[in-house]
Amino acid sequence: MSMATPQTAVWHHRTPKTRLAMWAGWLACVALFVWCWEMMTERTIWAFVYDAPVAANDLLGRAFPPKWDYIERLLWPLWDTMNIATLGTLLGIVLAVPLAFLAASNTTPSRHILRPAALFLIVASRSINSLIWALLLVSILGPGILAGIIAIGLRSVGFIGKLLYEAIEETDIRQIEAVTATGASQAQILNYGIVPQVLPTFFGISVFRWDINIRESAILGLVGAGGIGLQLQASMSVLAWNQVSLILLVILGTVVVSEWVSAKVRHAII
Repeated sequence: MSMATPQTAVWHHRTPKTRLAMWAGWLACVALFVWCWEMMTERTIWAFVYDAPVAANDLLGRAFPPKWDYIERLLWPLWDTMNIATLGTLLGIVLAVPLAFLAASNTTPSRHILRPAALFLIVASRSINSLIWALLLVSILGPGILAGIIAIGLRSVGFIGKLLYEAIEETDIRQIEAVTATGASQAQILNYGIVPQVLPTFFGISVFRWDINIRESAILGLVGAGGIGLQLQASMSVLAWNQVSLILLVILGTVVVSEWVSAKVRHAII
């Protein structure tokens, strides 16, 4: 009498159906990529693309060396750019701080009305680029740095408000409970239990946003919002590429300095 040997199950990393589904998914991704590429390049003139290295070499040849004596005309626009970034950041802080406390779940006085409204304003601010804000404001207020300041401020509200209300919600509840146990009022709880915890984060966020705003305010002049971007647009309009290269170098230097200042300040605070 023979005894049947039990069959040992063979383990596979994936079942045939899983492998087939994965291959189908990869093929679908490739097909989607090809379709998107066709849609994006439908109106591309490939003759210009093939000629791009020659055109780029010609442009660089006319852009260098930069026109160094033109730098005197960039000092005032650069000062305007710094003012746009700084005043716009201050405007964003003034608008964002109340919204952050209204949006935070542990400080809002109304979870069903004020908190959703504050969150909506924060999201709306973050959804619209500063260049679009500047374009809208220039059409309303006219060209000038005022439109740039307000555009930077409105754009900063969403960034500062979101990070700040998240920091408020992450405060240590034990410190708040200790202040509450003393019989403190709501204003005192806010002043002694919450604000000291979020103050370093608030300063770090504000300086970081100022650094970002310097970069963004440098191009607002392209839509008439003042600053060094206005000189950039004027130089590009007359094909003065040696002036354009100098403006780009000035913008790069300004961004590098602002990055260094931002890093030092945030390191000192945090």
